[in-house]
Amino acid sequence: MAGRRGEPAPPNEGILRRQSGRESAARTYTRALPIVPVRARGLTIEGADGRRYLDCLSGAGTLALGHNHPVVLDAIRTVLDSGAPLSALDLATPVRDAFVTELFRTLPPGLADRARVQFCGPADTDAVEAALTLVRGATGRSGILSFTGADKDLAVGGAGAPADGCEAGGADPAHAHPRYVRCPFAVDSPDDVELSLRWAESVLGDPRSGRPHHAGVILEPVQGDGEVSLASDDWLRRMRKLTEERSVPLIADESHTGVGRTGAFWAVEHSGITPDVMILSKAIGGSLPLAVLVYRDDLDGWEPGAPADTFRGNQLAMAAGTATLAHVRENGLTERAAALGTRMLAQLLELKREFACVGDVRGRGLMIGVELVDPEGEVARAAGKVVHGRRGVTAAGERGAEPVGHTTRPGRTRLRGPSAPELAAAVQRECLRRGLIVELSGRHSTVVRLLPPLTISDEQSAAVLDRLADAVAAVARGHGSTARSGLR
Repeated sequence: MAGRRGEPAPPNEGILRRQSGRESAARTYTRALPIVPVRARGLTIEGADGRRYLDCLSGAGTLALGHNHPVVLDAIRTVLDSGAPLSALDLATPVRDAFVTELFRTLPPGLADRARVQFCGPADTDAVEAALTLVRGATGRSGILSFTGADKDLAVGGAGAPADGCEAGGADPAHAHPRYVRCPFAVDSPDDVELSLRWAESVLGDPRSGRPHHAGVILEPVQGDGEVSLASDDWLRRMRKLTEERSVPLIADESHTGVGRTGAFWAVEHSGITPDVMILSKAIGGSLPLAVLVYRDDLDGWEPGAPADTFRGNQLAMAAGTATLAHVRENGLTERAAALGTRMLAQLLELKREFACVGDVRGRGLMIGVELVDPEGEVARAAGKVVHGRRGVTAAGERGAEPVGHTTRPGRTRLRGPSAPELAAAVQRECLRRGLIVELSGRHSTVVRLLPPLTISDEQSAAVLDRLADAVAAVARGHGSTARSGLR
C-alpha cells in the first residue's frame, strides 16, 4: 500500500516493485508472499514494513533448526575466523571430514556399515541426476521407474534415457502413494497395495510388458511437493522386497523428509527398509546449499571426476550441516517432531470435521498438509466409483458419516469434492494477513503445507494452528454457509 500523500512509500514496496521489473517470470514465492524479510530468528521473520510472521515455509524445508540458529551461526563463524578455504572442490579438509563423520552417525545401520558418499552440485536436482547416473553405470541398464507427483519429475528424465512415469490410462497420474480419491493406484487398503505392487511387478519384471530392464526405482517416502502424500510402511517394505528380488537398486529421495522432519532421522526408518541409494539435500546444509548421495559401496563405479561440480566443496555448508545434524541427533528433535506432529495433526482434524472445504489432513511428524476442496463441486470419480456429496455417496448409493478423503474399506471411498486451488490460495492469503507464512503444494496447488522448524515450541505451534484455523474459517465464511461441514 502506498504511503499517504507527501510521504515516501514503505521501503518494501520499492524493493518488490524493482524485483518485479527486473527478475524473470519464474518468480514463485514472492507472488503469493509479497513480503521483504530483513531479520529472522527461529520460527519468526520480520519484514521491512515492521510486521512479524511465523514462518512455516522454513526455506522449503531447508531450515530444520529455523532461522539463524546459534549452533549454525557459531559453526559458520568458526570456519570464517579460521582462515580455512571456503571452496575446496573435493580436497580432504577437516570440515569435510567432520561432516561425513556426523552424517554416518545418523544413517540407517544397514547402509552406514557399507556406505559411500558422493558430493554433488549444491541442488537436490543435481543429486537426483547423479543418482540416476550412478545406478545406470552400476547396472548397465537405462530405464528408471519413477512415480508421478514426485518433487523431481522433470529431473528424473534429465540424465539420459527418460524415466517410466507410473501412470494409468486417462486417469489421474498414479503416484507411489496417492490418496485413493485422487488416483486408481492407492495404498490406503490391502487391496490397493496389492494392485499397486502387481502393476510395479509387471513393469519391472515382465518381459511381455515391452519395457526395458530397469536401472533403478526412485521414490519419496513422503511426496513433499506432491500433495504431502505418504507411502504406507507396508507398501515401502513390499517395494523394497520387489526391487531386491529383481536386483534393481532402490533410490530413496530424502530431500524433503530427511534430518528428523517426519519424526525419524530419515523417513525410510519408519518402515525399517534400507534403500540402496539415498538422496540428501535441503536440511543437511543447515540452510546453505549442499547435496550428497549416500549409496552401497558395491555400486561405486564412478570414474575419477564424474560427475563433478565446481561447488561440491562448500565448506560453510558442510560446517552448518554438521552442526545441524549433531544438534538434531543430540537433542532428540526427531522424537520431538513425532510427538508434536501427532498433536498438531489431531487438532487439524477438527478443522476437517468442522469445515467441508477441508477435504483431508495428512502428514507425518512436522510435514503436514491440509487439502482444500470444493464441497459443492461436480461429482468426483475415483477408479470408476462415483462419489458424491459431503457425507459420501458411493456408486451403490450408500451413505456414510465417516470423515471423507479416506478409504474405509475396499470399494468404500469418502470424498467431499474436487480440488479447489482458489480456496487454497485464499487460505494462504488469509494466513499471511494473520502473520503466518505457509506454502501450497500439489499438482493443482490445493494443499496448504506446514513445515515448521523442529525447534518450534508448544506455544508457537498453538499460535500456528490458531492462525490457520482462523484463516480457514474466514475463507469458509466467504465461500458461503455450504462450506460448513455436516460431519459433527
